[in-house]
Amino acid sequence: MATLLYKVRVWIGGLIPLALLATLPLVTSCSDDDNNGSASIVVNKVFLEDAQAKDSVTDREVTFARLGQLIRIEGSGFTGLKKIYINGYDTYFNNALMTDNDVWVTLNTKTPVDKADASVRNTITLVKDNGSYTYKFIIRASAPTVSGVDNTLPSAGETVIVRGANLQETTHLTLPGGVEVTDGITSDPDGEWYSFTMPAGVTQSGSITSEGANGTAVTPAYFNNRNCMVLDFENSADLGSWSATYKYDDLVDDPLGSGRGKVVQLVPQSVLDGGGIKAGANSSLWASTGNDYANDDWNRMTQFIPGSTPVDSVALQFDVYVPDPWMATGQLEISLQNNLSNYGYGSGGTKYNKDYMTQAYVWVPWMDTETGAANSFTTGGRWTTVTVPLSKFGRYTDKDNEYTFKNVIDDRNSGSYRNFIFLLVNSDIEYDESISYPAANFTSRIYLDNFRVVPCTSVTVSDY
Repeated sequence: MATLLYKVRVWIGGLIPLALLATLPLVTSCSDDDNNGSASIVVNKVFLEDAQAKDSVTDREVTFARLGQLIRIEGSGFTGLKKIYINGYDTYFNNALMTDNDVWVTLNTKTPVDKADASVRNTITLVKDNGSYTYKFIIRASAPTVSGVDNTLPSAGETVIVRGANLQETTHLTLPGGVEVTDGITSDPDGEWYSFTMPAGVTQSGSITSEGANGTAVTPAYFNNRNCMVLDFENSADLGSWSATYKYDDLVDDPLGSGRGKVVQLVPQSVLDGGGIKAGANSSLWASTGNDYANDDWNRMTQFIPGSTPVDSVALQFDVYVPDPWMATGQLEISLQNNLSNYGYGSGGTKYNKDYMTQAYVWVPWMDTETGAANSFTTGGRWTTVTVPLSKFGRYTDKDNEYTFKNVIDDRNSGSYRNFIFLLVNSDIEYDESISYPAANFTSRIYLDNFRVVPCTSVTVSDY
């Protein structure tokens, strides 16, 4: 019997990671009858080979693996192995780096997961001339991720949509306070979203934890979060009132009767009935009270969101209801203080300026800000939530400075007028030299509610 220590570092598609080289055992060649390929295959365990493991455990026993990962299958009778099928997919392995007890294989990213035939899903089948062996083992796609939650402040009975990737077959949810949801969950077959109906009795705020075919996903901790409310329009003292503003009497009752109480119609119906907002004009402001009103000092929020939190981990959220298609004219401008000198998409107030406390953001939902393409926008028959990280407001778009939430608070408090304001701007939009949208009369119904500041840090769930 001769023993050969493999020093070959060629691996599937590249080099064997140095951290894993030590896990390759001695490869023994024997002439004994029990090692000439006639022995039956047996699989005992599967190990994940992870050279980047943060806990330095590069070879750990696992009960599942994800596409793209390298695994070691441990057992016996592998000599003479011809084929490996994972979820029925013919998967390459390097038989030069195989022993009778171990075989290494990378899960091909083309391997079907949720679309695999039920008879082969979550199986590894090893085949050689004298037979095959099938081992039950969970195969998952990439880890599920969350990109946003549509309606983060729902009333009981309203639909909540969680958007992201690899969210297939979501079957169990845990809402803040430990409220569990297992019935009425709908999942997108492509894993881009799941939805559920908000149950009664959820009183705490935090994250939604979901469990599905590809594992666990956790939303940012902004679900059901009213801790840092800016304006919910239930208290007349919260609204500023002067000649340039709409007033408390201009508020309307929630048109959907969802329990939101008073809400803003961005351009009041009386103005729409009078012809709306003309091209090139702006509406009056909706504004918070301002300087000496306690709620306008956002230091009150640091008990919930530390002042040291980076601005890309803090967001402004608001709820919007747009019953009819909104298209090609009109912009919602929001400013963290009342110091605007230029209005609309791409204006000075929405950009970094080292000498000026620019704190504005413009929402144009009918225009794709990546391509400039225009599409009609509607929320249909429901309220939905918009989430805007503070890093998209004016001066905080500067990538060369590490702004924090405390910077935002201090900038607001140092301004001459620290009113939080928003308004309908109906100016032309010039996206680039080839794409522009001349304004037209604005006559759309747009309803807004619950402007609030929330934490928006993404949550990464470790598999192991």
